[in-house]
Amino acid sequence: MIHHVKATASSTDGDGGTPSVKDVSLPDYAAEAPGMSGFHGDINELYLHEQADRHLPALLTDLGERKLYDATAQCNRCGYCETSCPTYMLTGRETISARGRNQFVRMLVEGRARNPADAEEAFSTCLLCGACTSACYAKVPTPDIVLEGRRAQDGYGDNFFARAAINTLLNAPAVFGFWLKLAYLVKKTGLPRLATKMGLYDFLGMPGISEAEGSVNHVPLRFASEVLGKDPDLAPGDKKAVNWVYFAPCGPNYLFTEVALATVRVLKRCAGEGVLAENICCGLMAHNYGRLEAAREFARRNILRYEELKERFGEFPLIADCSSCAAFMKSYEQLFTADPDWRPRAKAFAAAVRDILEFIPPEKAGHADKAALAKAGRVTYHDSCRACHGQGIRKEPRAVLHKLAGGSFVEMPESDWCCGGAGAFAFTEPELSNKVLDRKLGNIASVQAGTVIVGGTSCLVQINAGLRKAYPSARAVHYSVFLDEVAGK
Repeated sequence: MIHHVKATASSTDGDGGTPSVKDVSLPDYAAEAPGMSGFHGDINELYLHEQADRHLPALLTDLGERKLYDATAQCNRCGYCETSCPTYMLTGRETISARGRNQFVRMLVEGRARNPADAEEAFSTCLLCGACTSACYAKVPTPDIVLEGRRAQDGYGDNFFARAAINTLLNAPAVFGFWLKLAYLVKKTGLPRLATKMGLYDFLGMPGISEAEGSVNHVPLRFASEVLGKDPDLAPGDKKAVNWVYFAPCGPNYLFTEVALATVRVLKRCAGEGVLAENICCGLMAHNYGRLEAAREFARRNILRYEELKERFGEFPLIADCSSCAAFMKSYEQLFTADPDWRPRAKAFAAAVRDILEFIPPEKAGHADKAALAKAGRVTYHDSCRACHGQGIRKEPRAVLHKLAGGSFVEMPESDWCCGGAGAFAFTEPELSNKVLDRKLGNIASVQAGTVIVGGTSCLVQINAGLRKAYPSARAVHYSVFLDEVAGK
């Protein structure tokens, strides 16, 4: 049974917390989604039963396993998240706050808002940074809730580029690599810059391509996996045990190869022998763009590879050097809550994952080269969202940086304020992204930093793009690169 509700035009309802939707009038439907706890027993108004495969059957929260409605109901609309939500702080709009987004999903599940498209702006403008969850006493998993709202929208994740990238990464990674190198060659010719100046991308309705192309100065023609695959020190050989296995995320593998190479050099120096995982993509892009079965298949293949290596070498930490990918791999279990065969295997895999930010203890980091440290200038640290909010990593990298940089290290105000990169957010929501970035750049400038240490490759793209325009005397470098430059001599 569906209750018809005509919402008012105000931004919130009478309790001051629930966003309203104007004059909703769309076709009625009731969907019985197995395993979804809705407003009326098992009724879930967010999506139809036949669309259930696009959604997670349950969310793993700090308060335990919850159905979507139960997870949103944990939000009591207290407002503690408001001051930590970048989009709310910049706009003051309840509908694009963490609290507002949670209530939008709740209204959609209950049938009080009739159409997911009415909440499109609320969902699309979310950075998925997780700052709200960190601030929340109930640890409401707003990023996961927002993704569920996005997946209910017609056509979400079905655009040509997302579909092609995910399919080729999964089924033909060599083909994906070929097309990427071809695109890099075209970039080196300068033609994309010419197309931008001519307004070609705007004419085609794809301004995001221009933004993406202009955000990166240098592109590799050899991927990290190709270089590291020829390193005899990383071959399994006759090794009986290893101290680490390196998982190459797509960012360090395909774009920032210097990060992957630096990570492996740091691991060799600080942790001894290791091998390459020879992995495929972690599946984060598929997960975030509503293609959950593809995300599960990425996960299964990586889990199988992990199990092969574990059978050979025993227990080991699986090291990743992009915080977004590391955080996602630590959540693999959530992909398989309805699969009793794969769930424990995913949980075991997730337990082995370590972000490079948390892996190297200060006593193993070595000592800084004075000349390299002087060249770095004043050093500060940006908390990548999926490191601090997604994994709770804050103290570990700082302990190492304090040891290496000493008095040259200075804390940045609002270090855990998002930079606005957030994967493709900078290209899909450029105006809002730039506003978020401007606040980050102001904080970097306030401490007169020469070097900004980051742990996410999206942050590396975004912050460096901003620094080149607003503060060219500073640069952002990945944590591994800094350790390699300053202590790897």
